[in-house]
Amino acid sequence: MRSSGVLMHISSLPSPYGIGTMGKEARKFVHFLKKSGQSYWQVLPICPTSYGDSPYQSFSSFAGNPYFIDLDALCRQKLLTEQECGAYDWGRDVTQVDYGALYESRYPLLHKAFERFQKKIPKDYAKFCKEQQDWLEDYALFMALKDAHGGVSWSEWEPELKKRDKDAVDRAKQELAGEIEFWKMLQYLFYRQWRQLKKYANDKGVRMIGDVPIYVAMDSADVWANPEQFYLDGDLLPIDVAGCPPDAFSEDGQLWGNPLFRWDVMKKDQYQWWTKRLEKTAKLFDVIRIDHFRGFDSYYAIPYGDDTARNGEWRQGPGIELFQVIEKKLGRLDIIAEDLGFLTDSVRKMLSDSGYPGMKLIQFAFDTREDGDYLPHNYTRNSVVYAGTHDNDTIIGWMKTAPKASVAFAKEYLQLNRREGYHWGVMRSVWSSVSDLAVVTMQDLLGLASSARMNTPSTLGENWMWRMKPDAIDTKLVKKVRKQVELYGRLPKEPEA
Repeated sequence: MRSSGVLMHISSLPSPYGIGTMGKEARKFVHFLKKSGQSYWQVLPICPTSYGDSPYQSFSSFAGNPYFIDLDALCRQKLLTEQECGAYDWGRDVTQVDYGALYESRYPLLHKAFERFQKKIPKDYAKFCKEQQDWLEDYALFMALKDAHGGVSWSEWEPELKKRDKDAVDRAKQELAGEIEFWKMLQYLFYRQWRQLKKYANDKGVRMIGDVPIYVAMDSADVWANPEQFYLDGDLLPIDVAGCPPDAFSEDGQLWGNPLFRWDVMKKDQYQWWTKRLEKTAKLFDVIRIDHFRGFDSYYAIPYGDDTARNGEWRQGPGIELFQVIEKKLGRLDIIAEDLGFLTDSVRKMLSDSGYPGMKLIQFAFDTREDGDYLPHNYTRNSVVYAGTHDNDTIIGWMKTAPKASVAFAKEYLQLNRREGYHWGVMRSVWSSVSDLAVVTMQDLLGLASSARMNTPSTLGENWMWRMKPDAIDTKLVKKVRKQVELYGRLPKEPEA
């Protein structure tokens, strides 16, 4: 069935407290999606961000980002007051997230909430902790230890804590009991608010698409608690790390630095860690987008300590077997495979065997450096088409910065004209394509320039910061979007009475 959606991360929602949250503005956005005929809301990973503020580098694959906890809801629960919330610095620009100010303000305020939370613990708190204990215990201890060590990576902790000596871990649990409970409380609040938001969206006919990065951060509870699952040496340092080889986009390649999975170990235990990860994710979202899907077929390994990705090599991944095992354990999950970039015949076969829809990207169609064929006349129904993603420039930005030949080709092929607006012309090609699902970014719906770009790959700073202005959405936009999705047969059918 043809449908459409909007890509808009939680952090980009308006809010008086420095970053988007799961509160009133999130529900207003769901209302916009419903009124404009959308069936999906796609977000980026909702895990806690670490160094660089990227949602793709998190302290945990299972935890939720405490920044997204709605403070107004905590005020209604009498865990905070409006005066307390307003007393902190949340940054000066409503169109940008100030992560420095956020870090300095959010956690002291949440500690105030924790003091009151302890005086009247909700009845379902113990149940939540028990249900999530297979990851929550390690995560809360990890974060408490990290704070106790001034925020340094766990690889720099004392050897007995670094290697999780039982006596050392037991002592830490006693000494940091209060802080451990603080981190557990934050997850309780996050999960409670997320489930309420998801139910609100689902009740309005809007399904949530969540994003799962293939790799995890080295400085994470995932690696610290499960070192045997990762390619580490005797000192628990990476042997090789993840990245991409040199190509037309980068002569040095991309050095991501994530530790690699020990696929041989994972195979022996029937991929328990990955099964648990997708099982938890499937409870948070209706659809799961798996980032860097081609990495399951073969992955690029770079010697740890190298400054570039030039000396890496390709190695064999688990292939379709991983997804067959997971489907056998969990049933058929609704998954989108991010299959962008350099694809081999074996990657194409893995995607075909999985039956998952792959991705099509309009911007790539006109890039002469891109080997894949992303021109709309080559699309298949079982695919998800995007004008651009969080890693691309906005359409308006791309039209100004792309090579002149690429822009000229796009104008001719897509029949773009200035009167309609180049961004509307490109989005029209997305909605009119044969792909079952069409997704556009909120930045493109608003016709924003490069300053609204979410991320520039392989760069640090100035990323993940864009926020939508509080008054950005109006009735005119709602009607215009709805007319487009109705014109191209993507309007959801109203349930029969």
